[in-house]
Amino acid sequence: MRKSKVCLISLGCPKNLVDSEVMLGHLPADRYEIVTDEKQAHIIIVNTCAFIKEAKEESVETILEAAEYKNSGKCRLLVVTGCLSQRYAAELVRELPEVDIIIGTNDGPQIAKLLEQHQASGEKLKALGEPVFLYDHQTPRVKSSPHYSAYVKISEGCINHCSYCVIPKLRGTLRSRSIASVVEEVENLTRNGVKEINLIGQDTTAFGKDDGKQNLETLLRELVKIKELHWLRLLYTHPAGISDELIEVVAAEEKICKYLDIPLQHIDDHILEQMNRGINQRQIRALLTKIRRHIPEVILRTSFIVGFPGETEEQSSELLNFVKEGFFDRVGVFKYSREEGTPAGNMENQIPPRVKKNRQEKLMKAQKRVSFKKNRSLIGRIEPALVEGFSEETELLLKGRSIGQAPDIDGQVYITSGQAQVGDIVNLKITDSSDYDLIGEIVEE
Repeated sequence: MRKSKVCLISLGCPKNLVDSEVMLGHLPADRYEIVTDEKQAHIIIVNTCAFIKEAKEESVETILEAAEYKNSGKCRLLVVTGCLSQRYAAELVRELPEVDIIIGTNDGPQIAKLLEQHQASGEKLKALGEPVFLYDHQTPRVKSSPHYSAYVKISEGCINHCSYCVIPKLRGTLRSRSIASVVEEVENLTRNGVKEINLIGQDTTAFGKDDGKQNLETLLRELVKIKELHWLRLLYTHPAGISDELIEVVAAEEKICKYLDIPLQHIDDHILEQMNRGINQRQIRALLTKIRRHIPEVILRTSFIVGFPGETEEQSSELLNFVKEGFFDRVGVFKYSREEGTPAGNMENQIPPRVKKNRQEKLMKAQKRVSFKKNRSLIGRIEPALVEGFSEETELLLKGRSIGQAPDIDGQVYITSGQAQVGDIVNLKITDSSDYDLIGEIVEE
């Protein structure tokens, strides 16, 4: 039987990427061939994001572009899945007749069954169950990231209910995997050559809070026992969930990257309260000081939201001055996106788009100066780095990431001398830097 060629386009965050890999894992290899060229695909799947306005717009544009391959390519079947489907299924049916199958955040593993049903009946299908699915170490998954690195989702859903966020409605409440399941998955990945594991979830510090029988600190202590594991990185840690014990574990365990991703969203007490973040400025400052004291070499990343409803010039300036203090090595800045069905979406004093854009640009400009200064301070130091391949500019130059650079979101290192293979972890002497990237040469141990 001739195989159908399937191309999956994954949008949004690494959590969505894992969902995409799980979906591909449920396509029987004897009937489906995975391809990366949309022009060659008989079936195109778009895994969408709907977290903020820009993500929704990108998702719709990508769906429309994929639909064009029904005319210009070989595509005969278009599937839309993910958060946009879960949230706007009725609108997708009404506005995008080109879409044949709509799948929510819960039903990705049903992909093969849905494809067969459509091919047998020709009818348009929807699968929009309540979000309760949680993958584990036995779930089929086709890893699409480089051979040396992988994302591992330790939980699904969220219990924080930030006032601006729709994720609990799209992903459901918190469901934590068992420690044994996560450990077995990481063991399997590292046995197959993965050196860097990036732990993800809507809030990784909430791991285990749904049953109270396990926690993130215990999980980390079990994972570092895995012999083949080299780097273990924590992403999406809620500041209110970072315990003294977690700081101690990160400080003590050599395999855990001295890197913490701590989305703060703001620093003004009133805004934080309106956001329902469960933490105030005094607690944030105390936390950051404590982390720096116990882990002096730690790289800290955060994200901020500008233009939250009612944000005054004074509150915006307070956030700007906080960024200038230089607590963080990496910063992402998002313009507040008004989402229907959220408490913040119903708040008065919504900020005009041009004001949000101006505040975003000011913050990024300030952080750019901070980042440049911090990168310059690394010159002369020896940093572990993961080699990822050749530079886009020239095959004479290797590139990679230092231990303080997470995949996809942070800068890179450019390697000017020394020999290494893709996936090697080398010692790199930093010789120069730019605003976000580092330059160095491999040194022997």
